Amino acid sequence: MRLFGRSPKSDEATNEALTRTRKSFFGRIGSLFGGGDVTEELWESLEEVLIGADAGVTTTMDVLDRVRAQRPRDAEAVRSILRDELVAILEGAEAQPKGALWGEGQPQPEAPAVVLIVGVNGTGKTTALARLAHAYQSEGLKVVAAAGDTFRAAAIDQIKHWGERLGFGVIAHQQGSDPAAIVFDAVEAAKARGADLLLIDTAGRLQNKQNLMDELTKIRRVIERHLGRGPDEVALVLDATTGQNGLSQARAFIEAVEVTGVILTKLDGTARGGIVFAIASELGLPVRFIGTGERPEDLAPFEPGPFVDALLATPQAAEA
Repeated sequence: MRLFGRSPKSDEATNEALTRTRKSFFGRIGSLFGGGDVTEELWESLEEVLIGADAGVTTTMDVLDRVRAQRPRDAEAVRSILRDELVAILEGAEAQPKGALWGEGQPQPEAPAVVLIVGVNGTGKTTALARLAHAYQSEGLKVVAAAGDTFRAAAIDQIKHWGERLGFGVIAHQQGSDPAAIVFDAVEAAKARGADLLLIDTAGRLQNKQNLMDELTKIRRVIERHLGRGPDEVALVLDATTGQNGLSQARAFIEAVEVTGVILTKLDGTARGGIVFAIASELGLPVRFIGTGERPEDLAPFEPGPFVDALLATPQAAEA
């Protein structure tokens, strides 16, 4: 049940979403290679660009050390090697899938497949859930969602609205209900309705609130008891505009619920899209999907090669 493969349309959406990042930071790379010579100034400028785009200091230094080690003859060779190193970071995280649903060559889980969606407040979890539902429905699959965010009445209303708008079933209780009980009912409903996929929304929570993190662990145990396995994927929704703060968020969620992949939202609204390299390099997590706009269909499968190519293109080349 690997979701919709890469297409020219998804490449175009990725390119458009990266416009701000490219114009602000990575677009400068094009001008750095104009002189042709490999100088110390070139290395310093590359370091500044990568760190400025939120690739992270550790990741940046590691990448540039590997590029230097290959002793590129000229600036164009630096560009080519840098491109390959950045792609390798992203592909390396994908090469060892932690989940059972989105990795290449993974045996398909027994229906219903379960995706647990987690993250801090304001990252766009419910909207990401709706976009996933829309994408799977577009492939002819039946989707059920669990309104596991019971702390806010607005969250329950939001997911119900998406369900009515897009045509997927929503299992919900009243505000303040036990999220684990809702997940139990949702698993039973998904099985009874013959659903292919169960998407579980959860309350936005700060990573330093231990009681709320413990609740996620409880939800996972409910899934394990009633399906005989844990969630097939645990998708951490990160807001691309938060930059390096996303790493500390990710570490806490990895510890609590064994995150298997990342959905990166609001990529179209940030000048710092380099966070994907830090996520893959420092955390070993694959970025699975990126939000590319505001519509239900504005979710693109993440593909390392096209992503890096879009970042390294100059604004002029990207607009051509």
